[in-house]
Amino acid sequence: MINVLVIDDDFMVAKVHSGFVNSETGFTVVGVAHTAEQAMHSVAALEPDLALLDIYLPDANGLDLLQKLRDIHPELDVIVISAAREMETVRRALRGGIIHYLMKPFSREDLRETLVHYQKTYRDFDGNTEQELDQSDVNRLLGVGNQQRKPLPKGCSVETLELVEQILRDSGQPLSASETAQKLGTSRVSARRYLEYLAEEAVVQVNLKYGGVGRPERLYGMANI
Repeated sequence: MINVLVIDDDFMVAKVHSGFVNSETGFTVVGVAHTAEQAMHSVAALEPDLALLDIYLPDANGLDLLQKLRDIHPELDVIVISAAREMETVRRALRGGIIHYLMKPFSREDLRETLVHYQKTYRDFDGNTEQELDQSDVNRLLGVGNQQRKPLPKGCSVETLELVEQILRDSGQPLSASETAQKLGTSRVSARRYLEYLAEEAVVQVNLKYGGVGRPERLYGMANI
């Protein structure tokens, strides 16, 4: 579970953003702060994984607060959510090491995409600090080289596609369509449609398992496994 601290001076906006975050699988809001002082106390006490940080706070500029929060909790990741659109503000935020800069107003889907990106990239690098990465891992972390995927086949959903990817990542080894379907709770035919789509997009690689009578079994594994 990814613990989130929402920092926004507007009580209603903070409530709405908290609702958005809590509705996303794998995320939970552990605290809300409306001032820089409250934010520093909350980070020290709660040690959240991620902060949604507004720039306009009554007692400090959010970008000045950013470094103070990192001094308190060095492992804190930050997504700036602000109406500020000045180039220098955005540049300063990026140089401060934020994960993303989301401009108000934005839709629930905009925030969802940002959270999913964070969940699928940055959180994948937690854990074993001795793990070696390849260039594709670094590119994914930095958002480099990502190509727009083609539309999903008719009847397929983005949510189910993400579940299939998560199943393959969690397995740590290639799975057949039948094994994937069992974990997904759907039919083999449906699971294979998603797996073949991911194979065409080069997200997964396919290996053939020979043995027995008939066609070889197709096994699907994440391309970086």
